[in-house]
Amino acid sequence: MSVLVRPSRDADLPAITAIYAHAVENGTSSFELSPPDEAEMARRRAALLDGGFPYIAAERDGHLLGYAYAGPYRARPAYRSTVEDSIYIAPDAHRQGVGRALLTALIAEAERQDFRLMVAVIGDEASHGSIGLHASLGFEPAGVFKGVGYKHGRWLSTVLMQRALGPGLATPPTRPIP
Repeated sequence: MSVLVRPSRDADLPAITAIYAHAVENGTSSFELSPPDEAEMARRRAALLDGGFPYIAAERDGHLLGYAYAGPYRARPAYRSTVEDSIYIAPDAHRQGVGRALLTALIAEAERQDFRLMVAVIGDEASHGSIGLHASLGFEPAGVFKGVGYKHGRWLSTVLMQRALGPGLATPPTRPIP
């Protein structure tokens, strides 16, 4: 069965909130300790969309399987052409190609919007699936921050990866200074 990747919708917010809550409570892809409610998730999504960043969803037969977005890497204007990706998959949709479909579409949309670099900040060095997915789509290792977060009773590192988008760093940015 194929996965449909499309822009996220307001109607996706309950499922997005549930998927993220599961990730916060059970995983290390987010370093948040308590899951935000639906109103906060709606606020975060609106802020990204209002800022011109892509926010997409994957579904099959009307069932939301996951979502992804690219957000600002850092707030300073010099970083305006660099985005950080975030991908969250429903627990019953892992290892079905949903992450690959979302990340592939997110890269394409970020390139369409003339972002030049995508950064992945992957929680936990043991996140081999996420590290492998990013590597398979052209991300290169950029470093590891050792023990930068404490969650689930242990210190966690973050793996940094990066991927050039479009013309990459060969030409100056075209995105306006915010």
